[in-house]
Amino acid sequence: MARPFDVSAEASAAVPDVMAAFATREYWLARLAAYGGDSMTLDSLTVESDGGVVVQTTQDLRQDMLPGQIGRMLPGNTSITRRETWRPGGDAEEAHGEFEITARGVPSSGSGTMVLQAIPTGSRLRVRGTVEVRIPMMGGRIERYVAELIARDVPQMQQFTASWITEEA
Repeated sequence: MARPFDVSAEASAAVPDVMAAFATREYWLARLAAYGGDSMTLDSLTVESDGGVVVQTTQDLRQDMLPGQIGRMLPGNTSITRRETWRPGGDAEEAHGEFEITARGVPSSGSGTMVLQAIPTGSRLRVRGTVEVRIPMMGGRIERYVAELIARDVPQMQQFTASWITEEA
């Protein structure tokens, strides 16, 4: 059974600045280094003529990166591929995204939507989706762990993005 999640986070960066950051290879390389180190790779980054951005990353999940029992359950060749697609809204006040998560080595997946909206102090990101791990008796525990990880990481990544934009300006 899939586990839903719904996370919102605010940051000081404006929507157009966030979209501009998403369109640069340097941003993604810095973000992957900060949140995955040598276990994450940038597979592709496409910036479309309408300002849309499609990015794909892969993370190798080593058993020692996960909590004890979960790490011991996974095969040694487990990896997670994430594909994000972003489109600017009708004005500079909003952007919409979708994501897909697929796994190699574990019968699991995830997907959802993202909305980046302008607020007086910058922007708010809302991420809604589901994650499903089809492993009898342990799937629910892994789904809970992943949903908690997403709830923790979304605000941190929003702050990372705002800081990166400030440093690059």
